Amino acid sequence: MSAHATANPTHTTLVDGFTLSLSVAASTVATRERFYNPLMDPRPVGVFDSGVGGLTVLHECLVTMPQEDFVYLGDHARLPYGPRPLDELRRFALEIGTFLEADGVKLVVAACNAATSAALPQLQEELSVPVVGVTTPEAHASVQATRNGRIGLLATQATVESGRYDSLVHALDAGVELVSVACPKLVPLIESDTPFGAETIDAVRECAEPLKLARCDTVILGCTHYPLIRPIFQRIFGRDVTLVFSAEETAREVAETLARKGIQAGAGEGTYRFLTTGDPDSFRTLGERFLQLPLGDVEHVTLEELAIA
Repeated sequence: MSAHATANPTHTTLVDGFTLSLSVAASTVATRERFYNPLMDPRPVGVFDSGVGGLTVLHECLVTMPQEDFVYLGDHARLPYGPRPLDELRRFALEIGTFLEADGVKLVVAACNAATSAALPQLQEELSVPVVGVTTPEAHASVQATRNGRIGLLATQATVESGRYDSLVHALDAGVELVSVACPKLVPLIESDTPFGAETIDAVRECAEPLKLARCDTVILGCTHYPLIRPIFQRIFGRDVTLVFSAEETAREVAETLARKGIQAGAGEGTYRFLTTGDPDSFRTLGERFLQLPLGDVEHVTLEELAIA
C-alpha cells in the first residue's frame, strides 16, 4: 500500500477469517483491499481413505492439532483399494480430492497408502490446495530409524506394486535395502469382528517371515489399517524391531505444512464430520473402533457425486 493511501482514514472489518481494509481518499472512489489473515483460517482439513483405516491418521491429527476442523471421507463403496489397478486408484483419488476441495477444505490428506502410492503427484498437480500423503513421512522415519540398513515394508498389493516406497527410501539413502511384502489377507481380517483372533496372528506371522529372514531391524506398516493391530506386529517381531506407521508421522507433516503455509486455525477446540460412500451405520460402528472417539452423524455421498466433482 502506498504512503498516501496509508495516511487516509481506514475502516477494518473481519469477515470469515479475512480482513477487509477500506482506505477512503478525499477525491477518489473508495478502494477496497482484502488481506488474508494467516493467524486464523477457519476452513477444515480434508482427510480421505478407502474405508476406516485412515481414521488412525485422523486420530493423530485430532490430538496433534486439536484446534483444527476436519472432514473425513471413507470410500467404503469401493473398498478394498489394495487389489485394484493403479490407474483406477488414481481416478478414485482425484475424484475424492476434487470433491473435498469443492467442499472448501484448505488441505487434503491422502490417508491411504494405496491411494498415495498411486496418485500423490497427480493430486498435488490437479488440486489448488496442499496435499499430504502417508508414504513420504514413513519413508523418512524408517531411514532415520534403521541401524543395519535393512527396512521391511508390509502393505497392500497396490502399494507394493507401485514401487513408491522403493523410490522414496532409496532417494533418502541409496545404500538401504528395502524388502517389500504384500499382505492381502490383513485388511479384511482387521475389519472383521475378531481383529485380534488366531487367524490374524497367523496372517501376520506369514507376512513377517520374509522380513525376519532378511534381518530387517525396521518395518514400515504401510497401510493405515495396520496400527489397529500393532500389538500383534510387535509381538511377532519383538522389541528389537522398530515399527514405523503413518499416523504420527503424517499428523506431524500436516501440522508443519499448515504452519509453513500460514493457514492454521485460531484457538479453541475444532470439530469433525464424516462422509462415506458406503452404509453410514456400518461406517459409524466400525469407525469408532478405529478412531477411538464417537463419530456422531455420518453423511452419505454417492459415487455419482464424486464423479461429478
